[in-house]
Amino acid sequence: MVDKLGDISVFVLSEELSNFLWDIIKQWEYFDKDTIGKQLIRAADTISANIAECYGRYHYKDKQKFGYYARGSFEETKYCLRKCGTRKLLTTDQSRRINLYAEKIDPKLNALINTFKYPGFRNKPPIPNS
Repeated sequence: MVDKLGDISVFVLSEELSNFLWDIIKQWEYFDKDTIGKQLIRAADTISANIAECYGRYHYKDKQKFGYYARGSFEETKYCLRKCGTRKLLTTDQSRRINLYAEKIDPKLNALINTFKYPGFRNKPPIPNS
């Protein structure tokens, strides 16, 4: 049983990713920050925000809905990152580290959503941590 939000590994990883992206984007030129940078930060921040919202809900359908929102934000983040790659806004090392985060977040986020698909888990279902 997860007692606090910080025990959910996908939450921690998505928060780390958004903080890492923040550190990168604040170094960019104004135009890059104002266009793709703002959108990327909003999308990345919303992954962990929706997981937090999911955690705070009681009914499994609400939890599932916010899990889907988190997954949508994750997909938007990946889209923005592809744009950043095309526009050469990321270094090779930054891209490599971001990809490591994405490879870990993707299956964990789906596993989190899957824990809410069964009505037997109403309040705090067991959330996979590995």
